[in-house]
Amino acid sequence: MTQPAARRPGVPSGPRSAAGPWDLSFLRVGTLVTLACTVVAVPVVGLLAGWAEALGVVLGAAIVTAFFCLSGFAIAWAGKIDDSFTLPAAMGAFFVKVIGFFALLQALPADGWPDRVAAAWTVIAGALLWSGVQARWVWTRQLYYTTPPAPPAQQVGGVHTAGVQPHDVEHPAEQRQDG
Repeated sequence: MTQPAARRPGVPSGPRSAAGPWDLSFLRVGTLVTLACTVVAVPVVGLLAGWAEALGVVLGAAIVTAFFCLSGFAIAWAGKIDDSFTLPAAMGAFFVKVIGFFALLQALPADGWPDRVAAAWTVIAGALLWSGVQARWVWTRQLYYTTPPAPPAQQVGGVHTAGVQPHDVEHPAEQRQDG
C-alpha cells in the first residue's frame, strides 16, 4: 500500500482557508436550493403531467442530493488522508453513483409510481443545478492552492509581533555606512 506523501520540513500543514481544508458547506447550500426547486416543481409537474411524474421529481431530487453528498464526504475523507487520494476517491464515488443510478432506474416499474423518466430528467437537471451551486461556491471563496505567507509584522502596544524586531528591517532611506 502506498504511504501518503511526507510533509516537507518548514512547510506548515495547516488549513488552506478559514473554513478548513475540506469545507463541505456547499452541501447545505445545494440541499436548500434543491429543496426550493423541488417545492416549486412538484406541484407544477403534478398538475401538468400527473402525480406519478411529480413523485419522480421528488425521487430524482433525493437521488441527486444523496449522490452529491456521498461524493463530497468521500472526497473530503480522502483529502484528510492525503491530497493525492482525492482524484481516486472522486472517480470511485462516480463509479458507485453510476452503477447505483442504473440499478435504481432498472428497479422502478416502466409505467407506474414513480415515473422513472421524470426521475431521470430530474437527476440531469439536479446535477446541473448542483454543478452551478458548486461553481458559485468555488468562485466566491478565497481558496489557497498553496500555504499563504505569514501576515506582516504588526506593532501592538510597542511590541512587534511575528518575531520581527525594529532593527531587523532596513529602510531604504537609511543607508549603511559600513564601508
